Amino acid sequence: MEQIAQIKAALAKAGAVSSDYDLNPDVIPVEHGIKSPAAVLIALIEREGALNVILTKRAQHLRHHPGQIAFPGGKVEASDASVEAASLREAYEEVGLPPETVDVFGALPEHLTVTGFTVQPILGFVRNPFEPVLDAGEVEEIIFVPLSHLIEPANYSVQGRQFRGAFRKYYTIPYGPHYIWGATARMTLGLAERISG
Repeated sequence: MEQIAQIKAALAKAGAVSSDYDLNPDVIPVEHGIKSPAAVLIALIEREGALNVILTKRAQHLRHHPGQIAFPGGKVEASDASVEAASLREAYEEVGLPPETVDVFGALPEHLTVTGFTVQPILGFVRNPFEPVLDAGEVEEIIFVPLSHLIEPANYSVQGRQFRGAFRKYYTIPYGPHYIWGATARMTLGLAERISG
């Protein structure tokens, strides 16, 4: 697929680590110095003749990022052979995506979150359709967003709000009724910038 080749070429370019502080250099996080390794899967799947990215709406009761739109992912466990393995395990646990159907082909630079996670975004292509099975304890909804929407830099904007006593700015990229923002939007913007740059 032409878009897959485009993404692979973009991933070959050098890139800097991103963070939730790119727009907020003066904000000092409560978890400053804490770097818990985590991984997310940017899973591309063909639907109705176009590539889509699998996203989830996180359950409202979760401690970190409740209700936010996010990639399947989570902490890297000691039992995980690699960050790639962690991203595939989390995608299977959260939405029932079989690891054996995913062709992993690259990664974006790490992203540091305001909650102290160092997140490795892993990219892969889902070869076969699958029947989503959501983990109700973590995922409220699965969302398929066209890749073309996420890799268009003009679709992004910067907004802000009060957070822990300071005004913090963040990237957003709404899609229909869904509001994609924060770390997820920053990681997809990184991919968009690589492709368009």
